Amino acid sequence: MSLQKWEILKSDFIVDNQWCRVRQDQVKLSDGTVIDDYFVNVRPEIALILPITVNKEIVFVRQYRHGVQEILLELPAGTFDPEKEDSLTAAKRELEEETGYIAQEFIFMRTIYDNPVKDDNKIHIFLGLNVEKKGKIELDVTEEIEVILVPAAQVIQKIMSGEICVAGTIATIFMALEFMNNPS
Repeated sequence: MSLQKWEILKSDFIVDNQWCRVRQDQVKLSDGTVIDDYFVNVRPEIALILPITVNKEIVFVRQYRHGVQEILLELPAGTFDPEKEDSLTAAKRELEEETGYIAQEFIFMRTIYDNPVKDDNKIHIFLGLNVEKKGKIELDVTEEIEVILVPAAQVIQKIMSGEICVAGTIATIFMALEFMNNPS
């Protein structure tokens, strides 16, 4: 069996505003089956940063996430339009705007898909080294953020206990730990 991409027969936006864009695709599967209503969330790209201080503390943000109606502990991140801004510029901006921290060095680690079943966007992951609180916090209207410093040695325990439970944050932590343990 050879895997094939689905053929898009028709595609229309059924919701298209600044907060939500949903596309309805009519698709033909490789076996000829036609699905009339496959819905895709068209979302902006995300820059996500694991910022670490010289004291080996990771800068987290705690904030309310309405989709799950929970207050969550996660890494700083934000959306951007790649036609207007590159991922590194977005990562630097989001780190400062959400936390007031600025990194002396940024290392691009990887780009991953957020939720490829129903979303079309990517997460661009960066490691921010030697971060210092030298910037200015400038939150968006939907953001109310508490900045939390967590010693790097306690982060895995917080994942295992469920205190850190956001998929992109967890993936970033494990990639960063591997990078820091094996920088070559």
